[in-house]
Amino acid sequence: MNSEIFFQKVNEYTNLTSEAKQEWLGLLKKKKYLKGDYFISFGQIPKKVAFVENGLFSQCFITEAGNTTIKYFFAEGRILGSIPATLTKTESLFSIVALENATVLEYDFHEFKKLVLKYPDVAEFYINYMERHWIIEKEPFEVAMKNETAAIQYSNFLKKYPDLVNRLKKHHIASYLGITPTQLSRIFAYHK
Repeated sequence: MNSEIFFQKVNEYTNLTSEAKQEWLGLLKKKKYLKGDYFISFGQIPKKVAFVENGLFSQCFITEAGNTTIKYFFAEGRILGSIPATLTKTESLFSIVALENATVLEYDFHEFKKLVLKYPDVAEFYINYMERHWIIEKEPFEVAMKNETAAIQYSNFLKKYPDLVNRLKKHHIASYLGITPTQLSRIFAYHK
C-alpha cells in the first residue's frame, strides 16, 4: 500500500502528528475497482470514503426522464464518497462508478470521524478539505451551471479538468454539462 501519496495530500491541508497518522493508517485498505464497478450504488447507505490513488470515477444520478447526469469527477488525489448520505446514514441519491480501472485507499467514514474528535490536526484536515471542495469550489460551479451558456460551461470545464478531457468520452462531458452529445459536438466544432 502506497500510503505516502495519501499523506502527502493530507499535508496540503494540515500537518498530522505521528500518532494521528498511525491511527489513520490503520483504517486504510487498498482496493481495486475495474472500469464499470460501483464504489457506491444509488440507494445504498454508504459507510466508506476513499482516496483515489489512480483511476477515475464519476458521481452520477438518473433524472426523472431517465437520463444519466454526471455531477462530479473524482480523479487521482481526490477523496470520493457520497458525503451527505454518509453523514446522515441515509440512502445515497447518487452512484459513484469507475470510469477507468482504479486503485483506492478506502476507510470507514465513521471510524475516521472518531479520529476527528480525538485529534485536532485530523479535525483541521477535515474542516479544510470540506471547506475547499464542498463549499468554496461548489458554489461558483452551481451558479455557472444555472446561468452560463453550454459553450462557457465547456470552457469552464476545460479550466477545471484540463487533465481529464482526453480521458473522458464525449458523452461523459455532455452529461456533466447537462447537454446532449450533439450539442457538445457543435461546441467542439466551434472551439477548433
